[in-house]
Amino acid sequence: MFVSFVLMSLVVFTTIVLGIIFNNKRVMERVNSPVKVGKRTLGINMVSLFSFMTFAILSLIPDGHAFAATTSSVATSVTANINHGLPYIGAGLSTGLAAMGAGIGVGIAGASGIGAVSEKPDMLGRTLIYVGLAEGVAIYGLIISIMILGRV
Repeated sequence: MFVSFVLMSLVVFTTIVLGIIFNNKRVMERVNSPVKVGKRTLGINMVSLFSFMTFAILSLIPDGHAFAATTSSVATSVTANINHGLPYIGAGLSTGLAAMGAGIGVGIAGASGIGAVSEKPDMLGRTLIYVGLAEGVAIYGLIISIMILGRV
């Protein structure tokens, strides 16, 4: 479990460092297409995050010998080991994925809203509603994770 924690921390640290590097104007002047680089970096980070999450879930399952045993105490300990970490992973996934979806939605709605407000200033209220609806997705994910953690 420690190894998966270190690997996931490495992914988060790498994401922060890449964000700082790509925020530099000199670096972005050298890059031909910043959109392609950003999409590729996001894809690599997502693949590594999900692979480390899979590794973390698999590390919660004990060795295969416990499944072959017929005693109820071993089966109870296996169930306890699996149920001990999976709610936390589920809560993290619900919050994280909802926040990423909300970020994408806010980015799209915000960019479109700025374009609409620049042409018609009286559209500001409507565009703020659309951005707020996109932000609501993150709040729903947070509520789901609180409900999951309430049962642990």
